[in-house]
Amino acid sequence: MASVAVQASLMLNTGEVVDLKTTLTEGTEGELQTSTDYAVSAVSIGQFADGKVITQVLQPPTAPNGCSYAYIDRRGEILMVIPVAVAGVQNEAMPPCRNFVLQAGDTIRVMASTAASRLFSYNAITNQGIHAIFTGTPSGAANTSLTHIKSGQGLGQSLTGQSIIAHFATSVDGAKLDSAGGVYLLNDKGLPVGGVCADNPIKLQTQKSMMGGAGIFLNFVARVTTNA
Repeated sequence: MASVAVQASLMLNTGEVVDLKTTLTEGTEGELQTSTDYAVSAVSIGQFADGKVITQVLQPPTAPNGCSYAYIDRRGEILMVIPVAVAGVQNEAMPPCRNFVLQAGDTIRVMASTAASRLFSYNAITNQGIHAIFTGTPSGAANTSLTHIKSGQGLGQSLTGQSIIAHFATSVDGAKLDSAGGVYLLNDKGLPVGGVCADNPIKLQTQKSMMGGAGIFLNFVARVTTNA
């Protein structure tokens, strides 16, 4: 896997713009830190902006070939999911997916990918303010159940008793996706009760959707179906 430059730009409530740039390895999740172009040293977002608030994502985390997901980590948990893009494809600034004050120790984690990587990423936000990311790598004509990037658990185990109020997904599979062009949320009977189309970040900046959410209970599954 190649080492590539991953970049992002954030606006803070103080009027400052945080420029971030780090070389990461494709296929391995890594930390995106401040760029030394405008900072004395490369540091974590929490250290740089402790006590401040992100008000705008001017440039989502981008990589030259592919970017599957990104999030702000706080003490090993997902604090906020961040939509991603590929360098040169991003088209507009966006508000953050939640409002919070940054703390020392907060980090931005990014999964940079190769252009050919079939890693499917599903990002969900619940009515309880929980942010979660589920991934899986489809292969051939098959069903792929997505699992949480932190716990390895499925959708139902991770979000039981909560309702998904916003979500988005990324995939390069395009016409290979039979599950409504993205992911279906299946209930304990195996029937679709929600879902969202997947954006191909190589062609389109990822945007969150507030349609297709659902209440989640035990044994519910986030499933991707592919035809090749």
